[in-house]
Amino acid sequence: MSNYRLHASLGYNLSLAARLQERRLDDALKTLGLTRTTWCVLLAVGVENLRQPSDIAAFIGIDRTATSRALRYMEADGLLKRETGRKDRRTTRVTLTDTGLERIEQGVPFAIENNALMRAKLTEKEHEQLLALISKLTEGEDTDLSVF
Repeated sequence: MSNYRLHASLGYNLSLAARLQERRLDDALKTLGLTRTTWCVLLAVGVENLRQPSDIAAFIGIDRTATSRALRYMEADGLLKRETGRKDRRTTRVTLTDTGLERIEQGVPFAIENNALMRAKLTEKEHEQLLALISKLTEGEDTDLSVF
């Protein structure tokens, strides 16, 4: 019999905390007609000023196919526009519509509140320590999760 205990594992506990926070955010974003992926695309374009689908995919950590699908749906929903490059027809430039910008403004309070709920459980020192420890865990790792 193994001495491995699921609920004592670091991976399980990190995943559990992430899933709790993701579920809260997902529930709030649904009220805006958004998913976590479409929210991340909005932030990539509207906040990080990323314009190329490949840059958006890398920023979010999803593959190009999932990004193309999200962009197609978001364009149909009026959240963004995709324009083909003038010089190179193979390139695409993504920009947000007024509706897309409005969704960011509406969603930011949800994201802030969601983070605040988790952060309120920690002291300032614990918060700093947690961020440092997570950074240590991911240091030197390939954080491009788009291959998963």
